[in-house]
Amino acid sequence: MASNILETHFENLFENKDFIVINKCAAINFHTEDNQPGLFEQVKSQFGFEQLYPVHRLDKLTTGLVLFAKNKSVAAAFGRLFESHQINKFYLAISDQKPKKKQGWVKGDMAKARRGAYKLLRSQDNPAVTQFISQPLADGQYTGCRLFLVRPHSGKTHQIRVALKSVGSPIVGDILYYPDAQKAQMDRGYLHAYGLKFTLNEQDYCFVAPPTHGCLFTSTACVEQLSQHWSEPWMLFK
Repeated sequence: MASNILETHFENLFENKDFIVINKCAAINFHTEDNQPGLFEQVKSQFGFEQLYPVHRLDKLTTGLVLFAKNKSVAAAFGRLFESHQINKFYLAISDQKPKKKQGWVKGDMAKARRGAYKLLRSQDNPAVTQFISQPLADGQYTGCRLFLVRPHSGKTHQIRVALKSVGSPIVGDILYYPDAQKAQMDRGYLHAYGLKFTLNEQDYCFVAPPTHGCLFTSTACVEQLSQHWSEPWMLFK
């Protein structure tokens, strides 16, 4: 199906009788705020749906893949898949701070902190579980930057942003979690929902959407890493 762009806020990537997949642009809220239509309302309006069911969400700064169900039964089916961790999500992030470890897991409970932020705790009562690998961006223009491929195994608010900060690599452009507010003022927040993989009604689906905006995401080193090594992110995690 041909891509369709509405006011640069989202791109239509896939549609069938059960659901649609869109590619969200940056700096748009998921829901309407201050009388500004959010992503959900824009998608619903653009497709002309009387009913549409969001089955997961992205933060304002996060770009990339979002699913919407077309009816209640499909929304319920997606809900069961998310609850049983059968929808695999993969994110890209970039930091210019060296991580304490280059790959591995981050596990811990999360609690609210100041200014709408969250923090990672040592307790493990209902932990956020995040798995990641990373590679340096071997590009002279962006020496010191590192590209992360992240798989969240739970769905906590700000989970990836907090996990990467906890290993010493806050996301570039994330003004809430980056310690240097001035340095955090980049052309975008560098977090992108890159891949989705799931089975619905006995049919397998895989979606990948490389980021198309941001000087770091569109650098030669990043584009080559994605196309040559990370084009099927589900193959890289066990």
